[in-house]
Amino acid sequence: MITVNEKLCKGCNLCTEFCPRQVYEQSEELNKQGIHIPVPVNKDKCTKCGLCALMCPDQAIKVEEDEKDEE
Repeated sequence: MITVNEKLCKGCNLCTEFCPRQVYEQSEELNKQGIHIPVPVNKDKCTKCGLCALMCPDQAIKVEEDEKDEE
């Protein structure tokens, strides 16, 4: 499961640039802070490597194993 905390994200798009699987795209809509946040649109391509979370300077991204992946 990939979550992007809209309150912490400043829209730097480092996650989008560094994701080796191109999971993220910039949102079309602005959030309350006037920022186009990254949206995980290709979740099926995600290998849960966590590079996006490591690259995020604001710790706005969490990558967790799905419950079905744990079984």
